[in-house]
Amino acid sequence: MAFSTQEPAERTLLLVEADSDTERALVHRWAAEHGLGTARTFPLHGDDLARALDDIVRAGTAADTTLTAVKVAWLPRERNGVRRARWSDALALRDPRRPPPIEQARIARREPDRAQVVVSEPATVAELRDRLPDGDDLGRFISSQAHLALRRAVRAVVGARYKVPTRIVESIEADPAFRREVAALAQRLDLSEHEVASRIGRDLRGLVASLSPMATDLLAGVLRPLHARAWDVQVDESGIERLRELNKSGALVFLPSHRSYADPMLLADVLTERDFPRNHVLSGENLRFWPVGPVARRAGIVFIRRVFGDDEVYKLAVREYFAFLLARRFNLEWYMEGGRSRTGKLRAPHYGLLANVADALEREHVADVHLVPVSITYDQLREVAAMAAEQSGATKKGEGIAWLARYAAAQLRQIGVAHVRFAEPISLRDALATGPDRRAALRRVAAEVAAGINRVTPVTATALVALVLLGVRDRALTLGQVQRVLAPVLDHLDERALPHSDESLRTPAGMRGVLAALTAENVVTTYSGGTEPVYAIEPGHHLVAAFYRNSAVHHFVDRALAELLVLVPDEERGTELAELRELLGGEFFLPDLATHRAGLDTELARLGPGTGPDVLRRAPFLMAHRVLRSFVDAQLVVAERLAARNPRTPVVEKEFLDECGGVGQQMLLQARLHGPESLSRELFAGALRLARQLDLVDAGREELGVRREEFAERIRALVRRVIAVDDVDAENRRDIVDDPQ
Repeated sequence: MAFSTQEPAERTLLLVEADSDTERALVHRWAAEHGLGTARTFPLHGDDLARALDDIVRAGTAADTTLTAVKVAWLPRERNGVRRARWSDALALRDPRRPPPIEQARIARREPDRAQVVVSEPATVAELRDRLPDGDDLGRFISSQAHLALRRAVRAVVGARYKVPTRIVESIEADPAFRREVAALAQRLDLSEHEVASRIGRDLRGLVASLSPMATDLLAGVLRPLHARAWDVQVDESGIERLRELNKSGALVFLPSHRSYADPMLLADVLTERDFPRNHVLSGENLRFWPVGPVARRAGIVFIRRVFGDDEVYKLAVREYFAFLLARRFNLEWYMEGGRSRTGKLRAPHYGLLANVADALEREHVADVHLVPVSITYDQLREVAAMAAEQSGATKKGEGIAWLARYAAAQLRQIGVAHVRFAEPISLRDALATGPDRRAALRRVAAEVAAGINRVTPVTATALVALVLLGVRDRALTLGQVQRVLAPVLDHLDERALPHSDESLRTPAGMRGVLAALTAENVVTTYSGGTEPVYAIEPGHHLVAAFYRNSAVHHFVDRALAELLVLVPDEERGTELAELRELLGGEFFLPDLATHRAGLDTELARLGPGTGPDVLRRAPFLMAHRVLRSFVDAQLVVAERLAARNPRTPVVEKEFLDECGGVGQQMLLQARLHGPESLSRELFAGALRLARQLDLVDAGREELGVRREEFAERIRALVRRVIAVDDVDAENRRDIVDDPQ
């Protein structure tokens, strides 16, 4: 590192952090090369420095004496332009960033690029004395400040991604405000302060991730193959730079969508390659298995209970840990959906952890925190088939070393592109200032995060092909027919400037490539025994195809709802919209009413003037049945099972969802449902959540049975309206599907 000072050597004190003769020799050589060979040198810690500082202050030369801290940073060997620790280092029980003294001389002689002398910014004794907190010791304060300055200097050499918090538990426990919190909690729980403090100490030590640079490198080395070969990663570079600037003044909380086990690994790589500090990633304890768990915890993975219950001690430990990290601009990352989406669409967000960040703001541990909605979307995912099986009732397989080996083996062949995009960050302080109801504010900001993710999620070619093939039920289409159905949809995406992955679907070669990729993964079946190939959803894989389709359906929800509104007279549209918002708002994160009306008015204008089916017949494409049918079909199953149930019989969710799966299969065979993609436990659970919001689930008197039947009739009416759009679309596309060319 280049260094210059205008002060002569006799007015400079070098504060040296060195643990070996080799490190001291390297520092002395550096000092001589920079004209500081005669400068006074002191260890960074010790009585000699304290006495020298006292002499300088008494002599009145504090303003003329410059302090500079110096140390040696040891780097891993450079391989392919990258300096990272490797598993061979771990197996040899050595850390290339902390070589033992016996190896340092050899490294300095044979690999001098691995020994970098780093230097803090110089400051005078007077400047540092002016910053001395009341009651603190000058020598101890200067040693502490020099240590922090050297850590910053080391990061300038090794990269911001190795920013590491230290002495976390000790710092939290020494904070007077924290001790007051412990005393207040002990009083509320009628326990001794010692007992509460001991329990919180244990909880903190269980939570704290140590962020060792070597563990970070090793975990990346293990996990990178789980995504590096499977996807070509495309990143929103402008979004990254916007976040980099924002991170200079405050902490960020990354809140990504969650569709794959690969999400945190892939995002970590994206940020590391752009020299972002490593996020502290909150993870469920199901991934705390050997050997990944111990390494992961040292690489910034925070294993946290999925449910806190009434454990006030654990809640305080989590809150204080978050506050410590955020106050020091260490970024957090977690997945608000609480688990991977089994449908491809965003799940309802959980905001319990967000409440802990809000606590840090309200207790003024930190001025503000910006929430970063992150969209991670894949052309294809190999784990979708297993998740689809779970939706049909299969038992989820537990994670472990055997599971990891199987997962890794499945990731060795490329299956497309992964898209990482960042929505506009959200100031949590501003969000909390929108009203006095804190809980409502957290719900709003969680919904705003989900809406931000949806806005920047690209419409993939896979999603569009699945949208077309699922929309014609089990009918097979030629390549040309698929293209002709999709052409006006692509025009619509371009008109609205919606993000989509590429233009490949506009060319026969591009379309053929997408269909071939889906065929290779058994999502699409291709029949080539006739005059030309025809394509349909592979039997038994409708839920997999629906997963890909659902990653993009949010972009077409306004269009789908506008098509339903067209079927009613103008004077009834306000009532109809209220009905649609109540029944579907929980699935699609609909905006506030005024914003939603504006979006719907735009789509109604695109459809053209008038009401009734004739308006739909003029439309170049229709979406209501493609976007909404599986969701309303699932609602129909749930509503009818509730209506058929004795109102005095309690609803046990697992048993009820099993019942819906069985009866739903019967309804599918009777052609009352459009396709197998509606037979999803997650869709049934969403419909049950809606029923619970309408107070239709908990057991009650006979009047409950009446209200359940009224709810079922509302859903039947909605299904009929969606089918009406499907019927018109069948007429519209008859010339396409009947003409093979």
